[in-house]
Amino acid sequence: MSLSGTSTPTGRSGRSTPLHLRDVVHDIIRHYRHEKDSEAHRIFRQSAGHKPKGSLPQTVNPDEETVPGIEHPGSTGVIYCSDRAMANGFSYASSHEWANLGQGAPEVGQIPDAPARPTSIPLPEDSLEYAPTTGVKALREAVAELYNHQYREGKLSQYTFENVCIVPGGRAGLSRVAAVVGDVYCSYQIPDYTAYDQVLSAFKRLVPVPTALDAENHYRLDVDQIRKDIRTQGLEVILASNPRNPTGQVIQGEELKALVNVARDSAATLIMDEFYSWYMYPEDENYGHSVSSARYIDNVDQDPVVIVNGLTKNWRLPGWRVCWVLGPKNLITALSQSGSFLDGGANHPLQLAAIPLLDPDRVLQEKVALQKHFKHKRDHVLQRLEALGLKVAVPPVATFYIWLNLEQLPAPLNNGLTFFEELLKEKTIVIPGIFFDINPAHRRNLFHSPCHHFVRLSFGPPLEDLDKGLDAIGRVLRKAKKEGGSALGHSYKKSIDSVHQIDQLV
Repeated sequence: MSLSGTSTPTGRSGRSTPLHLRDVVHDIIRHYRHEKDSEAHRIFRQSAGHKPKGSLPQTVNPDEETVPGIEHPGSTGVIYCSDRAMANGFSYASSHEWANLGQGAPEVGQIPDAPARPTSIPLPEDSLEYAPTTGVKALREAVAELYNHQYREGKLSQYTFENVCIVPGGRAGLSRVAAVVGDVYCSYQIPDYTAYDQVLSAFKRLVPVPTALDAENHYRLDVDQIRKDIRTQGLEVILASNPRNPTGQVIQGEELKALVNVARDSAATLIMDEFYSWYMYPEDENYGHSVSSARYIDNVDQDPVVIVNGLTKNWRLPGWRVCWVLGPKNLITALSQSGSFLDGGANHPLQLAAIPLLDPDRVLQEKVALQKHFKHKRDHVLQRLEALGLKVAVPPVATFYIWLNLEQLPAPLNNGLTFFEELLKEKTIVIPGIFFDINPAHRRNLFHSPCHHFVRLSFGPPLEDLDKGLDAIGRVLRKAKKEGGSALGHSYKKSIDSVHQIDQLV
């Protein structure tokens, strides 16, 4: 017996190993074998930029480092999944044959009762010039006025154009902000938006500090925990999406007010990714409301709150790449400088074309139509999933995503990567949950990830595409039931490994 009273087994060598240590070693070996023995996981690890780091001495991979000093940062979930879909026959020319339940964008066509979609863009001669790196002044004014109208009526402190920086996409906005942040501890949550992984990896001055959110708390930001972490860990920056991608949850009202107050009182910068602020699904059908931390800011030039948003999701114009960052004036001047060497600014003609789209009356019409339409799609998908035996434990109350737990499915379908690969055979795309495990060091074994047994389903596409994808999920589940696990988890197509092959499919 050991001193703890636990029996100590004797190995073949005659030496004894404490039971708890032996179990730990066996557990490590077991999980290592799982990743190595899974074809879906091997394909992922072989993709440029996705090899584990830190577990073994690193060697140069000639496929990744053909140019000295260049490293692959790893692709975001949507890009990796698109590449894998191409390996399985997907092309943009024949995309109608596929169901893309992985897309991180809403349908862009006309929906019931919404304003007409833009069909032409004026090109005045001055729009052929570069726009300022902070954006066209008239658009900056329109953004400020819209936020004041929606969230700051009756407040003494109001946004002006000087509080707005126009950026060429949300990632560009986040990158500009990250480029001007000093050496700080930055809090982020798991799961969250997949691109945060690359941002936190690329900008080394941000020291990432993770917090895992759990289903029991509906993946909510714990404001009390954030307050404690600021005090005990010295956090200076908090990065979060709200509403949350991929879980479809949101904090609003007093909770959101408390979070803004914590940032103000603690002098910690709060960076809020609010791209899904219109995708709210009230049970009382009181449509037209949206959420933003802008409602709870006291002084727009002093409160350390940074908001990133744009036309991409709410206006359903992802191809325009016209977005914005709101914050104190001194932040906007810093973003102008970082934009001058990072991206050079947003498209000039599209900035001008965006101005009338921010008219408050038009915005209200857009919001009401969007919320009704996407709520109907959400309810439809949830009902069909439940009929397939896939009841969603934490249904989305916002965004257009469903965070689906696969743990109850038989192996090997019970992990996101294998589920994803099996659906590719059925011409359907989903996003494996591991991409929302913000893991900048890339050291975690995939089987240890809290997101490993999840996939993100998007109900952004049109309803007919959603049904096509749900039919495919049904076929995979029936195959698993009929033929057993041995029929799954293998025979996957190799990834496309040359630019020429990709060009042929685009």
